Amino acid sequence: MSTLILFNKPYGVLCQFTGEPGRETLAGYIPVPGVYAAGRLDTDSEGLLVLTDDGALQARIADPRHKLAKTYLVQVEGVPDEAALEALRAGVNLGDFITRPCQARLVGEPAWLWPRNPPIRERKSIPTCWLEIVLKEGKNRQVRRMTAKVGFPTLRLVRARIGGWSLDGIAPGEWRQIVVEPTGAPTTPASISSPRPRPSSRRDGAPPQRPTRRRS
Repeated sequence: MSTLILFNKPYGVLCQFTGEPGRETLAGYIPVPGVYAAGRLDTDSEGLLVLTDDGALQARIADPRHKLAKTYLVQVEGVPDEAALEALRAGVNLGDFITRPCQARLVGEPAWLWPRNPPIRERKSIPTCWLEIVLKEGKNRQVRRMTAKVGFPTLRLVRARIGGWSLDGIAPGEWRQIVVEPTGAPTTPASISSPRPRPSSRRDGAPPQRPTRRRS
């Protein structure tokens, strides 16, 4: 069996366990030894981060060859038309590489989404909207570069799902530990803990309702 942690990373937290003085890291939230992030999120991005103590599982989650879909909710400046959405879907030439075809569509602002702290930069003369983008790759700052390339800069980026794992019931700064088979499939019961060790470290706004926690 392998340990797998689903963490809702707040804005501004470094996606590592060590860092510069005064910077928040994973160590301030996840007191579980021997786990490492399977893929990363930029410091200014939020949402689902998967960690595991299984090196093979870590590689399988992070490696685009395994085609594990990653779903992002993206607030952009402006309102993309169908041509811009089709450009995202078809693949964007970012200079150093061309992105793979993906899914991209306009969505409403998620009702469950927490306020960001600090708030995004908004200009009264320019509207904003939300996109759902589903990728099967994940290079450095890829989503931000993609939306900027088609003319709609990203203001806020939240990863909501990786494969079959999602943020459901996990508030910002909280995590849930599950036990998985070597294949990556969760055992039953799936959720064995969902603690948050440092209430004072939260930098987000009002969180979603805290889920009922189950103990093994």
